[in-house]
Amino acid sequence: MTSSKEIKNLIRHRIWSILEERNIAKFPRPVYGRIPNFVGSEVAAQRLAELEEFRRARVVKVNPDAPQQPVRLLALQQGKIVVMPTPRLRQGFLVIDPRKVPRDRIHEASTIKGAFRWGVFVDPWSLPKIDLVVVGSVAVDLKGSRLGKGEGYGELEYAILRMFCRVDESTPVVTTVHDVQIVDAIPREKHDLTVDIVVTPTRVLRITPRPPKPSGILWDKLDPKKFEEIPLLRRIRELDEKHLSTLICKE
Repeated sequence: MTSSKEIKNLIRHRIWSILEERNIAKFPRPVYGRIPNFVGSEVAAQRLAELEEFRRARVVKVNPDAPQQPVRLLALQQGKIVVMPTPRLRQGFLVIDPRKVPRDRIHEASTIKGAFRWGVFVDPWSLPKIDLVVVGSVAVDLKGSRLGKGEGYGELEYAILRMFCRVDESTPVVTTVHDVQIVDAIPREKHDLTVDIVVTPTRVLRITPRPPKPSGILWDKLDPKKFEEIPLLRRIRELDEKHLSTLICKE
């Protein structure tokens, strides 16, 4: 019997192959093993920016991958604070405040390199409340199930933010993808991050009913290697109980 993990990997490789074979993939290539950049990512970002959820958001969390760079740019251009996880969460979270970036450097600040130059590192419990979460995906389905590249960073980022009340069950989660990245069905597990809205270069799909979200870090599910790779996880785990109780969300 094929496991959920095997099915997920089959879907990922099928989508990566389609993007490459049809020349829908954009730099960086090849897209295998990545949140794939795609032709039309700028158009999808513009569609997202037209959503009421984006327009009214003051603080937007956006993943650091290439296909969501246009989202980070539009957010900064519109005066929104961008919270960006550092790649693989190795250095935690960056906050880019457009009021502190020269106008001619806004595009630079929307890139990964520029975010490190113009952003500041902020502990998750000190981040501003996030109004909208934008995630990258390898594939999504019409029930809101989503696949990242298989390493769990999107889930971990969300779980940390949820743990410290920076997001809650009502915070919209959106992804931008190419239309070919929408699949029939993706197996969903308890820890998987789901999406409420899927935006492509041609359409906006709202998931009804809204799928449930993970409520925090599932410590027993974490690969021990993550503690070696991500110092922030060790810091959270080492917080004494009294101090932690003043920081975590009391949902």
